Amino acid sequence: MLLWINGPFGVGKTQVAYELHRRLPGSFVCDPEHLGFALRRMLPEPMRGDFQDLALWRRGVHEMLDSVVRGFDGTVIVPMTVVEPAYHREMAGALRASGHDVRHFALLAHPRTVRRRLRGRVMPLMRGDSWAVQQIDRCLEALRRPEFERHVATDGRTVPEVAELIAREAGVTPAPSSDGRVTHYLRRQWVSAKHIRFD
Repeated sequence: MLLWINGPFGVGKTQVAYELHRRLPGSFVCDPEHLGFALRRMLPEPMRGDFQDLALWRRGVHEMLDSVVRGFDGTVIVPMTVVEPAYHREMAGALRASGHDVRHFALLAHPRTVRRRLRGRVMPLMRGDSWAVQQIDRCLEALRRPEFERHVATDGRTVPEVAELIAREAGVTPAPSSDGRVTHYLRRQWVSAKHIRFD
């Protein structure tokens, strides 16, 4: 099974993905952003832009996920924002057409909530009208469309609660969480720190 965790930048996809990974024994997180940033580094400056617009990236993501799901006997978790329906079909749709069990979840929240989460995850010097903040409304509007179901409202829900909801919908049983408030906070900060992008 492949769990695709979609949503606007900053809504909590990576946090939810790693919470699921921690609590689903034998699972694996496969992040297509790594391929995107690698491709950007291999291109001259004038050719750089949104790597999702590169057909090479979309083909690469499909081929990579197809290989991982075929060769790995566990749940594959993919935290990746994709809001263009055609791109979504090219990757998730093509994986389904190949016979893979792809469960897609779009994490949604009020724009105010997403902005607050973005402010909480980035370093102070990187705050302000960042590119991610500028994409919030566009992403939320696109992801509310029927083709991006299943929609998961995250306002007022903790990361473990969202992960458990997704697990139930997907028919898998996560291990119970014994985290207290401090452990949960430290775990979230560690995941955020590991995924700071400087590209």
